[in-house]
Formats: sequence, C-alpha cells, structure tokens
Amino acid sequence: MDSHSKAELADEVYENAVCYELDCGGCPQCVLTAVQDAVGLIEDQTIKAAHGLSGGGGLLGKGTCGALAGGLMALSVKQGRDRDQLCKGKYIKNFQKSRELVEMFRNEFNGVTCEELQKYFTGKTYDMWDAEQYSQFDKDRGMNCAHAAGSVARWVIEML
Repeated sequence: MDSHSKAELADEVYENAVCYELDCGGCPQCVLTAVQDAVGLIEDQTIKAAHGLSGGGGLLGKGTCGALAGGLMALSVKQGRDRDQLCKGKYIKNFQKSRELVEMFRNEFNGVTCEELQKYFTGKTYDMWDAEQYSQFDKDRGMNCAHAAGSVARWVIEML
C-alpha cells in the first residue's frame, strides 16, 4: 500500500472510530472495530474482551484510557507474542510499537489514564458509577473522547 492510500485509510479509520464512539460508546471496542473494518486482523472475541477496559477499566477512571488500551491490543494482535511463543522471548518489536503509541497519546492528550484525560478535557474528574456525574461527563467531554478513539485508530493504521 502506498503512503497516499495508507493516509486515506487512516483518515477513514479515524472517522469510523469517532462515529462508533459517538453512537455506541466503549472506546476500546470502537478503536478495535474501526481497525477491524479497515484491515481485518481483529477477531470479534478480541473486541468483546476489550469491553471491560472502558473508562480506564471497569469505568473506574484509574487505569489506561480505553481508547489507548484498544490501540495497544490492535498492535499486539499484529506483532505480539503468540501463545506457543509465550516462553520464547519478549518480542521487543511489539513493545517498541506499543511504547511509540503510548508516547504519541501522552503528547497529544497530556496523559494516559482515563482520569488524566477527563481532567485535561474538562478540568475535573468524574465518578462514572454515579449516574448524575456520568451524564455530566458525557456532556462536558463533547467530542474529546471520540477524537481520542479516532486518533488512536488512525495511529494504529499508520503503524501497522
């Protein structure tokens, strides 16, 4: 694939991930689904397994942003260590790509955890288990989470 085609595909994947996030929510699943739509690679079970990673893991906010977690999963599907290779090396190339993605994300969004992004996007954090706070977060964040999901999906396509 030439660089022009890859750039067009990355733009398409960005838009799809944004739409999935706005329409469906579940940022890691949105990233993985957009990548799957574009290049295959991702199994439906992987998308299902990513569901609990939303909102920093279990909607607690403390862990890695779900969009970033989905992107790391997508990279690992392509370059990670297979089960039969579990005890046969670290597969450093995958860690290098993962590190690159995390650094790009941190530079763009001023953090990597869900709470860090909440604070960056809105100036405060929210308890996503409190219906009122979650509703307020949903309003306050605007397009920011969708943009994060789209950005990660785009970067993954560019890195594959």
